[in-house]
Amino acid sequence: MTTVAVVAARLPARRYLLLAVLALWVLGWAVFEGRDTLGLGGAELTPLHTSLNEGMDAIDDSRNSNPFFLYFINYVRLFLDEAVTFVQALISQPSFGRPLPVLGWLGVVALATAIAWLWGNGKVALLTAAGLISFGVLGLWQESMDTLALTLTAVVLSLAVGIPLGVWAGLNDRFNRLVTPVLDFMQTMPTFVYLAPLTLFFLIGPASATVATMIYAIPPAIRITSHGIRQVSHDTLEAGASLGATGVQSLRHVRLPMAKQTIIVGVNQTIMAALSMATIAALIDAPGLGKTVLKALQTLDVGTAFNAGLAIVIMAVVLDRVTSAASRRVEADRRAGRLRGTRRRRLELAGAFGVVAVLGYLSYTYVWAADFPIQANLGSYVRQAADAGSLWVQDNLAAYTDALKNVLTNTLLNPFEKLLTASPWWLVLAVAVAVALLVGSVRAALVTAAGLLVLVLLGLWQDSMVTLASTLVATILVMVLGVVLGVWMGRSDRVDTVLRPVLDAGQTMPAFVYLVPILGLFGPTRFTAIIAAVVFAAPIAIKLVAEGIRRVSPTTVEAAISAGTGTWQLISKVQLPMARSGVTLAASQGLIYVLSMVVVGGLVGAGALGYDVVAGFSQHQLRGKGLAAGLAIVVLGIVLDRVMRAATQRADVAAHGGVTHK
Repeated sequence: MTTVAVVAARLPARRYLLLAVLALWVLGWAVFEGRDTLGLGGAELTPLHTSLNEGMDAIDDSRNSNPFFLYFINYVRLFLDEAVTFVQALISQPSFGRPLPVLGWLGVVALATAIAWLWGNGKVALLTAAGLISFGVLGLWQESMDTLALTLTAVVLSLAVGIPLGVWAGLNDRFNRLVTPVLDFMQTMPTFVYLAPLTLFFLIGPASATVATMIYAIPPAIRITSHGIRQVSHDTLEAGASLGATGVQSLRHVRLPMAKQTIIVGVNQTIMAALSMATIAALIDAPGLGKTVLKALQTLDVGTAFNAGLAIVIMAVVLDRVTSAASRRVEADRRAGRLRGTRRRRLELAGAFGVVAVLGYLSYTYVWAADFPIQANLGSYVRQAADAGSLWVQDNLAAYTDALKNVLTNTLLNPFEKLLTASPWWLVLAVAVAVALLVGSVRAALVTAAGLLVLVLLGLWQDSMVTLASTLVATILVMVLGVVLGVWMGRSDRVDTVLRPVLDAGQTMPAFVYLVPILGLFGPTRFTAIIAAVVFAAPIAIKLVAEGIRRVSPTTVEAAISAGTGTWQLISKVQLPMARSGVTLAASQGLIYVLSMVVVGGLVGAGALGYDVVAGFSQHQLRGKGLAAGLAIVVLGIVLDRVMRAATQRADVAAHGGVTHK
C-alpha cells in the first residue's frame, strides 16, 4: 500500500502505543524498583574487568618479545616520538646541547608572520604576529609551542595520508564507497574512547597523542579532497582529454589545480581538528597547553585554566585565519591567471625569507631573542582577573545559576535518571526495544537489543544508564536551542549573519576551553557536564534546523501567508512539519555530539562512564574497567545512532508523501 492516508492513520496509533509503553515502564518501575539494577561500586571490578586488566598486562609484558611489537609497533612509536621531539627541538624545547630551542621566539614569530603574509595577506600577517606574541605575554610560550609542535606533526602526517586517499576516493567510486563508512565511524566514535587502546600499544606520550590526533584529523582531509576532485567541471576534463591528456596528466594539470582551493579548505579543517584533539590528548600525557588546562580543571583552578584556554583559542583563530586566507588567495590568483613563479613572487619570497633568516639567526644566537622576556609576562594578571571574575559570578549570580541548575536537575535529570537506574535491567531493555521499533525499524530494535545486552556483559549497566540519562537530557536542551534558534536563523538572513560566526566558533573551539567559564558558573557537578555538552552540540543542531527551514518551498510559504496564516501558525503548521527530516537529523547529530563529550564530563563531576574512562588512565588497577567503559560509550553511540537514523528515515518517508512498501 502506498497512500498518504494509510501512513496518516498509522501515525496516531504508533503515538498511542509509544505512550502506552512509557506508561507500562513507569508502572513496572513502581513495582520492581531497585531489583536487578546491576549496580557496581567505583572501585569494584567484574571478572571481565579483571580479565581485561590481565590481558593488558600481558600485552605490556610482551612489548619487547612479540614480533608484532618488535618489528612494527615499536618502530612506529619511535618514529612518531622522534618526529614530535624533532619539531619540539626546533621551536619549544632545549636541544642539541643548548639551553634553548634552535629557533627562539623572535625567529618563530618572524617565520610564521612571513608564511601568513606570503600565502595570505598583510592583515592576517599582523594577526599572526600578535597571536604568537600573546603566547609569551600570557606566560605560556613553551607550552604553546609544544602544542603547536604536536599539532603540526599530526597535520603533516594526516595530510600525507589523507590527501592521496582523498584523491583516490575522488577518482574511484568503488574506493569512495569503501572508505566512507570507515570515515563515518572515525568521526562519530567519541574521541576519548580510543585513547586507552592507543596507550596499550604506543604507551602514553607523544606517539599515542599523535595517532589519536590523526584518527580525528584524517577524515576531513580525505572527504574534502575527494569533494574537490569530484567537483571539477566535466567539460574542463573533456577539453583536456581532447588535447590528448592522459589520466595522470589530467590529474596533475587539471584536477589538482582546479581543486586546490577546496583542498586548502580541507587543510584548514584538518588543522582545526588536530588542534582540538591535541589539547584533549593531554589525558595521555600529550605535551602542551592541554596538560595545563587538565591540571587546572582537576584542581578547580579557574584562573590558570582560563589563561591556558585563552592561548588555545588564540592559536585556533590564528591557524584558521591563515589557512582561510591562503584558500582565498589561491582562488583569487587562479581567477586572475597569475602564476606563483613570476618575478615579483620570487622577490617577495626572497625578501620575506631574508628577513626570517636574519631574525632566525638572532634568535639562535642571543638569549633576548630566544627566551621570551619575562618582563612581558602578564599571565599572572590574567589569572587573577579570571579568578576575580569567577568569584564575582559565584557571589552575584549564584542564586540564578543555582536556580537553573536545581530546576533542570530536580524536574528533568533526577527523575529520568532514577527511572533508568532503579528499573530492572530487563525492563529497560524491553522498553528500549519497543521504543526503537515504534520510532524506527525492526533493524534498529535488533541493534538496540544486542547493544544493551553488551552493556550487561560489560558489567557497567548502571553507569551506562546514568550516562544515558545525562545524554538524553542534554539532547533535549540541545533540541530546544536548535529549534528556537534554528527557526529564527532559517527565517532571517540578518540573524543568520550574526549567529553563524558564533556557531562556527563553538564548533572549532576545543572542548577544554569553554569548560572553564562553565565550571566557574556551576561548579563541578553533573549539570556542568550537561551544559558543556550542550555548548558543544547545539551549533550543529541549530545549523541543521535552519537549513531545513530554508529548504521549505517559498511557494508553499507564500501560499500559507496569502491564506491569512499568522507567524506562529506558519512556523508550527507549515515550516516545521515540512522540515521534519532536517529536525530529526539535527536531533541525531546533536545526540552523537553530546555523547562524544561524556569523558569530558567525567572530568568535571559527571561520574558514570566518563569517570570510569578517566580513572582507567590514572589508576593501573582500573585500566580494564576504563577500557570496558570506553566500549560501553561506543555501544551507546551505535544504539542511539541507529535508532535516530531509522527515525530520520521514517520522518523522510512521512515528509515525502508517506510512500511505504508493504
